[in-house]
Amino acid sequence: MGKGGEQGGDSGEPAAQIRFYTWEEIQKHNLRTDTWLVIERKVYNVTKWANRHPGGQRVISHCAGEDATDAFQAFHINPTLVQKFLKPLLIGELAPGEPSQDRDKNSQLVEDFRTLRKTAEDMNLFRASPLFFSFYLGHILAMEVLAWLMISYFGTGWITTLILACILTTSQAQAGWLQHDFGHLSVFKKSSWNHIVHKFVIGHLKGASANWWNHRHFQHHAKPNIFKKDPDVNMLHIFVLGDTQPVEYGKKKLKYLPYNHQHEYFFLSEILLPFLIPCSHTLLIPLRSWLHPPRVPHPTLFPADFGGNSVHAPSLKSSWKIYHKQPIIPKTFDETQSARKKKAKLQNWIMFLESHWFVWVTQMNHIPMEIDSEKHRDWLSSQMAATCNIEQSFFNDWFTGHLNFQIEHHLFPTMPRHNFWKVKPLVKSLCAKYGVHYEEKPLGKAFVDIVGSLKKSGDLWLDAYLHK
Repeated sequence: MGKGGEQGGDSGEPAAQIRFYTWEEIQKHNLRTDTWLVIERKVYNVTKWANRHPGGQRVISHCAGEDATDAFQAFHINPTLVQKFLKPLLIGELAPGEPSQDRDKNSQLVEDFRTLRKTAEDMNLFRASPLFFSFYLGHILAMEVLAWLMISYFGTGWITTLILACILTTSQAQAGWLQHDFGHLSVFKKSSWNHIVHKFVIGHLKGASANWWNHRHFQHHAKPNIFKKDPDVNMLHIFVLGDTQPVEYGKKKLKYLPYNHQHEYFFLSEILLPFLIPCSHTLLIPLRSWLHPPRVPHPTLFPADFGGNSVHAPSLKSSWKIYHKQPIIPKTFDETQSARKKKAKLQNWIMFLESHWFVWVTQMNHIPMEIDSEKHRDWLSSQMAATCNIEQSFFNDWFTGHLNFQIEHHLFPTMPRHNFWKVKPLVKSLCAKYGVHYEEKPLGKAFVDIVGSLKKSGDLWLDAYLHK
């Protein structure tokens, strides 16, 4: 039960009454329809405001009834400004006798992590390099221009088409990593500028929805590999993941697909993927639809009429229409039946190659890690349990868009990626101090571990399905 008290102001007049709450009471308000958060010991009722949250309602509700201080600091590049929006939602504070951390979390570990973050801020590791991102965008646009020139000067022969597919695949993959930077507000000091450029990159270079990406991806970052909270692991109709879910669903005799072969049809889905229409992630078309919104093939080089949907995902019907009518080569070129076939082949090759690139890179850091139900860990421990790193090299950095530093990225989502290597030693030192496992592996092993993890989970499901 909340307790009341008063504090006098400088004028001698009594201040507004402050209510004090216990963790037991706060944890009762953990629903999407009844959401309380604790940030720096202050209690906020965000139930009615959550629908207006730029990152979506769900990411807030996932932290309901908890201490959300570290999540709040991780996702906002200007916490002081955001506090102005929180002020009207303040309903009280933690009671003086209550610990700052809920559910017996290690308060010293939490404090040391916050000290580490402050050290990173003092080292200017959250300040982006304009030169780095200018060069990065420039090399993407240069590949786009090169593709145009190749078509103009060399036509559409099979050698040109093959080279063109490789160039455009690389351009699309790198544009995907770049939109990720802007989506995480890690480039500009002002959120508004990050949002504007993010919509340009993801909407016009990738043909996807910025809003869709924001609402989905931040849930993943807030609760990585947590069932019912991280949308990236809610894959029952295609895969069973981790160690507990396969056994649970095996006992319930759930069998949407033969999960004991999921490590095999993981490859099959990648082969079939480019020939399937773009679709919503709720349909049974795996992997690209798992993490990708509805999209059109290469909207920058091959512009299409989105009907104003460059930043809003088109419907399945419109996706089908765009996919089948989208010209690969501008209308100034030959539009014979032979040319259209060449366009379709080029389009399929780009989607085929990029799909492999995207899926393997994005899943190598999470699928082999712990995937389970909510355990209410502190920020550091929860992120470390769900993520691993890939060894650093110039190629790995470029090929993965610095997602080989997945641990540092998850701990500090708004940190520019070119500074991950600088904060890495500090993170490893803190993990060693508290015995938190810091996993790092070669790129090849990371790819192999994806398949091994899927096979292990599939075998667990089969055993439970047949014998339990």
